[in-house]
This record gives sequence, C-alpha cells and structure tokens, in this order.
Amino acid sequence: MIRLLLIAAAIALLAVAPFHFYTVTLMTIMCFVVFACSFNLLLGYSGLLCFGHAMFFGGAAYVTGYILKSTPVSIELAILAGAAVSGLLGLLIGMLTIRRQGIQFAMITLAFSQFIYFILLQSPFTGGEDGMQAIPRNPMFGILDVTDNFTYYYVVMAITLVSVFVYYRVVHSPYGEILKAVRDNQPRVESLGFDPERIKLLAFVISATMAGVAGGMKATVYQFATLTDASWPISAEVILMTLLGGLGTLLGPIFGAGIIIWLNDYLAGFGEWALISQGVILLVVIVFFRRGFVGELSALATFLANRRKPAAKADAPKPASAH
Repeated sequence: MIRLLLIAAAIALLAVAPFHFYTVTLMTIMCFVVFACSFNLLLGYSGLLCFGHAMFFGGAAYVTGYILKSTPVSIELAILAGAAVSGLLGLLIGMLTIRRQGIQFAMITLAFSQFIYFILLQSPFTGGEDGMQAIPRNPMFGILDVTDNFTYYYVVMAITLVSVFVYYRVVHSPYGEILKAVRDNQPRVESLGFDPERIKLLAFVISATMAGVAGGMKATVYQFATLTDASWPISAEVILMTLLGGLGTLLGPIFGAGIIIWLNDYLAGFGEWALISQGVILLVVIVFFRRGFVGELSALATFLANRRKPAAKADAPKPASAH
C-alpha cells in the first residue's frame, strides 16, 4: 500500500511539474531516464559494460526523424519504428559480441558504435554534420495535435511511465532473477541447464530497444537529431548517470539522469565547467559512494534496520521461570 501511494504521489508530481518548470528540460530528463534504465538493465543486472550504447539512442533518433519527415505516420508509430530498428541492431551486434565478456565486450561495442557513427555521418538522409533539422510532430494516433510542448509533455510522460514499468517487470520477473544469477555465477546457471548467452542476448536486445525509445523521444522533443546523439560522450554520460544513481537498483537511473541533466542545464552557460563538474562527480562517486546515490541510501536503511532488531530483542519481556 505504501509503495502504491508513493507511485501515485510521484505521478501526481509529474502531472503538475510543467506548471512550475521548463517543459523541455523535464522532457529531456524523462528521455534520459528511459535511456539510463536501458543501460542499467545491461550493466547492473546483466554485468555487460557497453561502451557504445549511444548508437542505439542516436540511431533511433535519426530513424524516427526520417519517418516523420518523409511520411504522414503518427508520432507514436515513428518512435516505435525507431525503437524496433534499434532492437534489430542490438540483435545483430549482440549475436556477434555476446560471447565476449569484460573489457573485450566493452571495446567491441565501442568499435561498433564508431562504425554506426561513421555511417550516420556519411548517409545523405541524416544531414551529415548539420544534423537532421525541422523534424515535425505528426498528430498522435492521427488526430491529437502535439506540436505544443505543454501537450507533448504528457505524451512523453506516458511513454516514460510505460517504459519504466516494463523495466520494472523485466527485472522482477523469473527471467530477471535468472539474469542476475548469470551475472553473479554464470557457470552455475549453465550447469542448471540454462543457456547464459541466449539470456544475455535477450537482455541486450531489450536494452537496445529501450534506448531506441529514448532516442526517438529526444528527437521529437527537440525536433532535430545530430551526430552528438550517437557519439561517445553520450555513452559516457549514461554510464555516469547509472553509476551516480546506483547500479542494479530500480530508482538509481531515475535519480542519476535527473541530477546530470539538471546539472548540465544549470551549468550550460559555463561552457567546459559542465564537463569538469561531471568528472569531479564521477571521481567522488567512484571513491566514496561506490554503490551510488540510491545504493548508499538502501545500504543505510538496511544498516539501521539491523541495528533495531537486536535492540527490540533485548527489550522484549523474558518468559517467566517455571519455578
């Protein structure tokens, strides 16, 4: 009941937020919340460090933008199409890389990311270094006008809530438990008759698809897509968001994305200071808060709960003696 009340309160706060804050900043945070959740599913629950996760994010942004510019397809279908292309790309790359682990997997995904970046740079439909400009927001379901940022905010909010719910269900399903078991002890899972590579490949595809949803939303929020969306700095930024929030936690990516996007927006006028601040935050998190913001709070709550248990046992009345 308490959890449901907290969820209802969070949704209510999101619903009234555009009346008090800049809608584009709020929508950007929600896009990166979905992106960070997709990466946390891969690293926090699968143990796979992808150095090129931006290729799914940026690739879907271009696909979504191209569909909206060249066809009358409604905006939600365009975002789904971009996510589907990212999922197929994740399937292809996952089949080629999933047998590798650790730094080998990370460097191979980085190489694929640079390859995708080069393709996007050279493709005529992307606009090259100028990016894809003037992406329209076609009516949702063919009838609902979403050209206004205030209206479109609630569309992005709905997509984000659905994406986070899917992420929650995957993590807390039997498949999610097997996924965590593969992360912790792959030989043991294999001895029980499961195929770890197939399990990790499915996680890679789900993660790529979710990243595609985030990329498609971002392209429609700003109404343009650039090579920055598919570049290494975006991959590094989502790693920072996940580490800051807490690896392997449900709320970690949400807090991490919110803090980093708010910080980038606040320090936008200070130029390189935004990057310097990110570097300082990363160092502080790695040295002092290795479990991240949510992870440290959870550990503190567990510690306090364990301290109360012995105290409660000591205060309990002793049974009367038989004599």
